[in-house]
Amino acid sequence: MDNIAFTPNRDGVVIVDQTLLPHEEREITLTAKEEMYDALSGLKVRGAPAIGIYAAYCLCAIANKIDIATFDDFYSRLKADADYLSSSRPTAVNLNWALARMLKVAENNSLTSVKEIKDLLYRESIEIRNEDIRMCEAISEYGLTLIKSGDTILTHCNAGPLATSKYGTALGPILLGTERGIMLRVFACETRPLLQGARLTSYELDKAGVDVTLICDNMAAMVMRNGWIQACFVGCDRVAANGDTANKIGTSGMAILAKYYGIPFYVLGPTSTIDLECKTGSDIKIELRDQDEIKNKFYAKPAAPDRVKCYNPAFDITDNSLITAIVTQKGICRPPYTDNLAKLVSLM
Repeated sequence: MDNIAFTPNRDGVVIVDQTLLPHEEREITLTAKEEMYDALSGLKVRGAPAIGIYAAYCLCAIANKIDIATFDDFYSRLKADADYLSSSRPTAVNLNWALARMLKVAENNSLTSVKEIKDLLYRESIEIRNEDIRMCEAISEYGLTLIKSGDTILTHCNAGPLATSKYGTALGPILLGTERGIMLRVFACETRPLLQGARLTSYELDKAGVDVTLICDNMAAMVMRNGWIQACFVGCDRVAANGDTANKIGTSGMAILAKYYGIPFYVLGPTSTIDLECKTGSDIKIELRDQDEIKNKFYAKPAAPDRVKCYNPAFDITDNSLITAIVTQKGICRPPYTDNLAKLVSLM
């Protein structure tokens, strides 16, 4: 089952609804731009690389339904729709990256017919997916060099096949290693409040035959103290120029614990998540989500009194000083990040 695909006539996008996992694997078809927006904001599709692929597919599908023959009017409409989709998730850089890339295809072909531009947009969206497959394979290979048979890895949130197009980023080395007969174990943090680690990561790893143990987020210190963890692998939604990283809420706390216990802490993600225009983590806009996700989601009855306020940031910032290395499809980047990330991004 592909987690992202086009409808047969390319006027819609089919996704696996991640909010229903692990209990139900259901594909849903999205044809209206409002549905596409809601799938992003409602986390039916999530994970930085998957968001980029999905955004490209959505803009292509939207373009195919724009019945305008002149380039200027077509592009103006396409740009407005791209801006609309972009506003759904402010933290994940891959969303804007993919939409900007699709718009550039249209800009660079302003002298061709609108019909031809639509074909070019389709080809670009497929290439974005194919690049992501190659990215997953490369990150998995690089990440596998950092661990050995018998190691146990701690991970947070979900950065596996559901969040990408193949192996994933943070889960990629584990899944690739398992395919090759390398014995690896995983402790997966549940990832409150949306339980991506419980619902998605443990589901993917168990399905792949990996020895996975689920823990509550506040149990990470105990398993580290027990000496059970040899490395931490996490994904990323945005990497600032200095190496500060935005990832799912709770990642920063795990990194602080890993530093204290002397455990390597690795961030794995494509170079498309590196935002050199963003100087530090302080410049990353953090998405705030509905407080009901804390009090009501996954509970038969509210977990707290209705009048109690909740603070629900979707992401936190991990300081670059806590990160052992950032693993990308172009190689493994180590400090000083301000210099080495810029060099890495410039590689062809």
